[in-house]
Amino acid sequence: MIHPTAIICKSAEIDTSVVIGPYSVIGDNVNIAANTILESHVVVKKNTTIGINNKIYQFASIGEDPQDLKFNDEETILTIGDNNVFREYCTINRGTVTGINKTVIGSDNLFMTSSHVAHDCVIKNNCILSNAASLAGHVRLGNNVSLGGFTLVHQFCEIGDFAFSGLGTVISRDVTPYTLVAGNHAQAYKINTAGLKRKGFHLDIIKGLEKTFKLLIKSKASRDEVNAELKELNLSYKEVEYFVNFIKNSERGVTR
Repeated sequence: MIHPTAIICKSAEIDTSVVIGPYSVIGDNVNIAANTILESHVVVKKNTTIGINNKIYQFASIGEDPQDLKFNDEETILTIGDNNVFREYCTINRGTVTGINKTVIGSDNLFMTSSHVAHDCVIKNNCILSNAASLAGHVRLGNNVSLGGFTLVHQFCEIGDFAFSGLGTVISRDVTPYTLVAGNHAQAYKINTAGLKRKGFHLDIIKGLEKTFKLLIKSKASRDEVNAELKELNLSYKEVEYFVNFIKNSERGVTR
């Protein structure tokens, strides 16, 4: 159902099951798949693709031009997966040609009121951005990341799977997976043990991650000593391997 006051560009492709509320505006080359709901006063700008079963609340701005001074109205895109929720005043920008040309959002994410996702960000699945959490350009979030209210993430940062940030955290370096960070600037405090237990992680895996965290994030020993201790622990869990490789591959350095 499309409300008669909504404005829909002719090039938009809207599934017949989509609901679009009063005074919403849908731009050129927008594609909205089945059972997605847009409440009143939602703006979806050009070159945006939205999957099935999403819900977008009033006054959200989806697919707007990037806030990048180098942007010169190039044709860039925003792609959104399935089952996401975008609450009031949420803002999601398209990509830039100097970045990856697109912003990509996966599925089953929750973007709370006034959260912001800038250009060229990549967000995987099952993430939560709490009220006013904001990502600068080129940020990458893994799966099951939870950012506390008013968290700010610097451009080009990567945040690993199951990471968690406290209220008002300012993140300027990469955040290792499974890690709880907080503060301005952020510090890594511990493995997010309580969150991992809620997600069904086996206790042995959590203990292995805690040992790895202490060695690689908090230890003041030399790199050779840390590597020797890690090898001696012989932790053969894929989660530990992911944690170790994340640090090795970090481009900005990790939060400690």
